[in-house]
Amino acid sequence: MLPPPAFYRRAMSIGAADIAVTTVGQVSVDARDEVRELADIAGVADGVAPLSESFQLRLAHGGTEVLHLLARAGSVLVGYAQLDVAGGEAELVVHPAYRRRGVGRTLLRALVEAAGPDAPLSMWAHGDHPSATALGWPAGFRRYRVLWQLRRDLTGPLPEVPVPDGVRIRAFEPGVDEDAWLHVNARAFAEHPDQGRWTREDLLLRESEPWFDPAGFLLAEDATGRLVGFHWTKVHDEGDHQVGEVYVLGIDPDAQGGGLGAALTAAGLRYLRDARGLDTVLLYVDEDNPRAVALYRKAGFTQWVTDVALHRNPTP
Repeated sequence: MLPPPAFYRRAMSIGAADIAVTTVGQVSVDARDEVRELADIAGVADGVAPLSESFQLRLAHGGTEVLHLLARAGSVLVGYAQLDVAGGEAELVVHPAYRRRGVGRTLLRALVEAAGPDAPLSMWAHGDHPSATALGWPAGFRRYRVLWQLRRDLTGPLPEVPVPDGVRIRAFEPGVDEDAWLHVNARAFAEHPDQGRWTREDLLLRESEPWFDPAGFLLAEDATGRLVGFHWTKVHDEGDHQVGEVYVLGIDPDAQGGGLGAALTAAGLRYLRDARGLDTVLLYVDEDNPRAVALYRKAGFTQWVTDVALHRNPTP
């Protein structure tokens, strides 16, 4: 729920000089709750969540080489940014009532300073909001990656795709399949390091999340029992409605081209509809991944939201 009008009227008197940014390596429980509330309000106002999953996980559980930047006007949290120092990635959100008050510029300057003035830095603009580009451009940020959110309805006919000969699909077994999955994930996403570099810790962290459902984590094995592909599904809460997700779909390079990707996609969609009772599914795909885009278009997905990564690479 958005704040009452009086809150916005008070915000009108705030300027950049009234904003103080605190940078910490770990946030308190109270501050974490404030950030989540701020993100929820911004998500309602913008129609898209301002923080992606990896940033939400680091907010909840912490992480090495992660900095949290809290912007306050007095005692009120008016903006938040998170910096993954090792990965050179950041996300930033400003309370809707305090936009056009210098909060974003103040936070961005603090982010650049924390990363190092000469260090490359990437920042996601969820929903491709024009204000994000306007904020980043004077600081040297340029568009370099486009991520599409695609969606499809699950109430209509789903694609009928046979599983390739000699392949069986089963559910993930926690405590058993982690190493095999990490191996195939690294091979499948060798050209996409943000996914391919996942560690065992990254996987176990997600297994500990309330949404994790091993029955919806589908693995494909060949006749020898070797893992050759997977379709990991996820379920999101969107208000009082749940939406499924093609969370990660990966095929071992040696098994690509035989229809396994389409078969796993179809199997996951049926699971989300038949076992979880969902009527909508979403996924994220890079604009410049034509093979994946074609696969999902053929499966009935259409474009819903665009996220854009802005990158700053200062010259020495």
